[in-house]
Amino acid sequence: MTEEFPSTQHAIQFVGKDEVVHNPAKPMYPLGPTQVLLRTEAVGICFSDTKLLHAFDSHPRKSEVLAGLSAGELATIPSYQPGTNPVVPGHEPVGRIVAVGSDVVHHRVGERVLVQTDYRHLPTASSNAAFGYNFEGALQEYVVLDERVIMDPATGERFLIPVSERPTASAVALIEPWACVEAAYAWGERQTLKAGGRLLVVADGPVTGLDALLADAAPASVTVLGGADVPGADRVASVEELAGSFDDIVYVGSDADLAEALGARLGFGGVMDVVLAGGSFARPVKIDVGRVHYDLIRYTGTAGSDAAAGYARIPAQCELREGERIAIVGAAGPMGLMHTVRTAVSGVPGISMDAVDVDDARLAHLAEVVAPIAAAQGVPATFRNSRTEPLEAGYSYIAAMVPAPFLITQAVEIAADGAIVNAFAGFAIGTMADLDLTAIATKGIYLVGTSGSRIQDMRTVLAKVEDGTLDTDVSLWAVTGMAGVAEAIDAVNNRTSGGKIMVYPMLPELGMVRLAELDERLPEVAAAMVDGRWGTAAEAALLASQA
Repeated sequence: MTEEFPSTQHAIQFVGKDEVVHNPAKPMYPLGPTQVLLRTEAVGICFSDTKLLHAFDSHPRKSEVLAGLSAGELATIPSYQPGTNPVVPGHEPVGRIVAVGSDVVHHRVGERVLVQTDYRHLPTASSNAAFGYNFEGALQEYVVLDERVIMDPATGERFLIPVSERPTASAVALIEPWACVEAAYAWGERQTLKAGGRLLVVADGPVTGLDALLADAAPASVTVLGGADVPGADRVASVEELAGSFDDIVYVGSDADLAEALGARLGFGGVMDVVLAGGSFARPVKIDVGRVHYDLIRYTGTAGSDAAAGYARIPAQCELREGERIAIVGAAGPMGLMHTVRTAVSGVPGISMDAVDVDDARLAHLAEVVAPIAAAQGVPATFRNSRTEPLEAGYSYIAAMVPAPFLITQAVEIAADGAIVNAFAGFAIGTMADLDLTAIATKGIYLVGTSGSRIQDMRTVLAKVEDGTLDTDVSLWAVTGMAGVAEAIDAVNNRTSGGKIMVYPMLPELGMVRLAELDERLPEVAAAMVDGRWGTAAEAALLASQA
């Protein structure tokens, strides 16, 4: 490093399962020719950080990169720390570029940037690489990134997105989680067979509508299990004979055991079309809701015999629709607050919202923040404790924030015809929920989930922040320096936080302070708030108070 940078720095490191340390003297890495040095301004704590902490080297994004860069190239990136290596978490940052290597082309010193952290072009065994997972994140004063990693090879877009000086550091850092919320609604859904994919047809006889599906999008191969006559298809006699995974499975029938076995054969982004043909399942079907979230698998269907009818029910996006009756379950947590605010300001005509949680204190905080926003937008909103006021049936959109399988079971039970059930919560892969697949098929309920965000989602939210349409700081609940990170992680892990917690890594000695405590603990910061809201003056006062 040049003499203007320290030789060591404060950093938070995960060193094993449920082992987190505050390292006050983590060595600074030398900067390679293709690398960029980012000085962290602020970074948010995410519930996903706790999942990495619990899983550590067994987390799918902590494993080794298998393609996109060679082992030799990866070895030249000091911040690449897969497997059992200690790693710095923190994937919700804003920072400033303070140095670049001699071969860096697309980044320059002085840029203030938002960090897109999901490296989908670098696959791991069961996921993809990511900043704050197998590449070190921003819970440190400085972080090294490599230009070979932070450029999208398909589009040439940068993963470090320039931002202006106007928003607070916290507002920019909060764009990443807000972009994940945006993605949950804006993600495109596949409404046909996958062109060039693998199709499995499971049926004892002719399949109505299959010709229409094949005409819309031709798969590369078709496999048949059963007696269906599909010209040119390969045939197998049992599920056990199936090789590999499938992009589409058309299942005509209602055998729960078979449906579960077929679900396990869905590939990444796979769709199962359940054609009941007048039948019904005798029991709930176990569906891997972790794979709905992380692998983007989907279930659709029809009560009748036309396989094309199931695909016709798939929405182009899972955006809110006019007249929607919406339930946000787990609404009083950090991500739930974002969903409620996004709903309130969506501008979709005729919608109403029930914000649902089981903690009265957190619901009261949520109502204090969100009710005025919803009222100003003309969106009817209630704030309900589902323990004392159970939800009734009839919701057309249900978003689940809590990774509890029974909540997805209940969501399907109370869903109206044509409803969307958004499993936003990050269920671990292998988490099985007992779902009424008959209801999903007959009522046209669509179960969806997404993981992370894309560059376009971050740009969408950034534009709203830059033009003042959206104040992401509305979701801020507490601030801290490095000394309070362990407490912050506990608050997120135990779901006691009522919003997002923002870390300022350049403040090594500051413990966690809830905004509600500022009057008592940091009165000079509280005095800089405007109408009780966080902003540039309050953030400047916080940084000055620790100088």
